[in-house]
Amino acid sequence: MNLQAIEHINLASLADTTISLTTAFLLGSLIGVERQYRQRTAGLRTNVLVAVGAAIFVDMANRLNGHQGAIGVVAYVVSGIGFLGAGVIMREEGNVRGLNTAATLWGSAAVGACAGADLLLEAVMGALFVLASNTLLRPVVNQINRQPIDTLAVEVTNTVYVIAPREHQKQALQLLESMLEKADYGTRDMVVHAFGDDAVEIEAVLLASAVEGEQLDQLTRRLAEAPIITQAFWSPSTTE
Repeated sequence: MNLQAIEHINLASLADTTISLTTAFLLGSLIGVERQYRQRTAGLRTNVLVAVGAAIFVDMANRLNGHQGAIGVVAYVVSGIGFLGAGVIMREEGNVRGLNTAATLWGSAAVGACAGADLLLEAVMGALFVLASNTLLRPVVNQINRQPIDTLAVEVTNTVYVIAPREHQKQALQLLESMLEKADYGTRDMVVHAFGDDAVEIEAVLLASAVEGEQLDQLTRRLAEAPIITQAFWSPSTTE
């Protein structure tokens, strides 16, 4: 077994692998430094490991099976990196965080795959575009985010929640529909599910339209005052 391993040593191929991994390491570091500077979840080491790891797999497949084998491995890298990216995505209070970090990891994997396939110039160009997305576009994003959104009427998707005893489910549902109709709020979806052993929660997803938070506050307060309803509140959402 050891003799076979020695026979497989190819210095020219080893030099090619060294160039590929070095390129992946340097370009992954370039992407990672920007992420580390901004104290993102996936920083310097994570991006380097993703780039180098992708390069190792693609380089190995390229050496053992040729270009066709490398193409197959690239497909697995593309799908596999999704699991790593999903780990950095978090949902907090209706907002999704970490999507940009996950996308950056995906870009690092693509850069590493290019380096492993000996597409060095393509790897450099890919790294530059990933960096440009995270740096050059940042002022544009900040400018958009600075636009005033704290007005009384904001176009968002809102959900009204009503909790009621199970035996009053039908009456609570009718009351909710009636009050929303009187307030001229159309519903996109109405869902009823169990809430504990003897209660239900009704979720009324309103159509995406300009609404006033104060009006929804008043509506939920009136709903909560009804004897058949235990609790009523609403929540805005800016996610799609």
